[in-house]
Amino acid sequence: MLNWISTRSDAALADAATALFRSNFDAAPAGVWAAPGRVNLIGEHVDYAGGASIPFALEQNTAVAVAPRSDGLVRIASEFGGQVRRVDVFLDEVGPGWANGTPDAWAGYVAGSVWASLEDGVIASCEGLDIAIVSDVPVGSGLSSSAALECSVAVAAYELSTGHAPDDAARTRLVLACMRAENEVVGASTGGLDQNASLFGEKGKALVLDFSTGEVRRVPFNIAERDMVLLIADTNAPHSLNDGQYASRRGVIDAVQSALAGSEARGGTIRDIPDAVADATRWAREVGEDEGVVKRRVAHVVEETARTLEAASDLEAGNLDRFRELMRDSHISLRDQYEVTTPELDCAFAAAGEVGARMTGGGFGGAVIALVKRADVESTAEAIAAAAAERGFPAPTFLVASPGDGARRIAG
Repeated sequence: MLNWISTRSDAALADAATALFRSNFDAAPAGVWAAPGRVNLIGEHVDYAGGASIPFALEQNTAVAVAPRSDGLVRIASEFGGQVRRVDVFLDEVGPGWANGTPDAWAGYVAGSVWASLEDGVIASCEGLDIAIVSDVPVGSGLSSSAALECSVAVAAYELSTGHAPDDAARTRLVLACMRAENEVVGASTGGLDQNASLFGEKGKALVLDFSTGEVRRVPFNIAERDMVLLIADTNAPHSLNDGQYASRRGVIDAVQSALAGSEARGGTIRDIPDAVADATRWAREVGEDEGVVKRRVAHVVEETARTLEAASDLEAGNLDRFRELMRDSHISLRDQYEVTTPELDCAFAAAGEVGARMTGGGFGGAVIALVKRADVESTAEAIAAAAAERGFPAPTFLVASPGDGARRIAG
């Protein structure tokens, strides 16, 4: 029997978050906010290299019931795995490295997003918060449960501070604040793809994100009109982005960019290097780095960016056949050049038929997506599950995904 991920309505999530808030803080929240996870269709490991990505916001959300405090304390209650975890932290204790080595590092996504928003000034003031968290975004599946948590809290804090919802300009600043929370407070070297998708998502739309220009463009993702769906298969393999593997990949790219494209402060990226693969390989030889590794990593970034820009044109032109071929090529590059796939991901990719399939997220575990005909959903899921069972891998869980709305208030 296949395992399918369930989804609660906004109203059901708001009720659950409110009930958790009342049971932990013996009061009513000022409101409930939600932010979605995301699935990335193509454009992986290029957001920190001036590349391009095409994600969309999921209909699965993290909801936070929130009320302001006046003593500088952030009290957090999170429901996870049938248990409630509590963390209390004073805002003035939060900063770079705060979550490093702590058993409650997950709280860095929460408190860090408030701290960074205050540092940026997009939130003018916050004297503490009570926060109760419930979520339908699977943790560790490569669907960005962390960004959903950061963005739901950031939008809640913003609205409580300003009295109104953020416009797109404010959302851009909140993206940067949430990135700082993840990079500086938690220590996960992500590049902004997840936060952009969670804050800028719109029902029925995918996002074309160009990290070189900063462009965020919403484009129709009307696959239902072609009788197609996006199947997500969570491999349930262990998944973490703060264990050094992700950072080691980014470290290579950051070093190349710093040496060949100008300093980070000047905004130099791989896309500013005329012949990036050849130049990076030559640089690696000169400084004693592994030439093969550097060449493969930079080649992935260059080729994945080109694939994604082509895929954006194909999506807008309705050329889903070519789009599906590019998805396959993306996975192969992530497997062979960036080396972030796992046996479980590669198994699911092959079982899904390769064309129209790819891993999504940072890799090292997580999920595979497959853009397939609606009539083929069950058979594709069954093939993925059977292949996993044959290899002795964990049983996958499945979700049929559609584009949902970005971070917003859902109650109160």
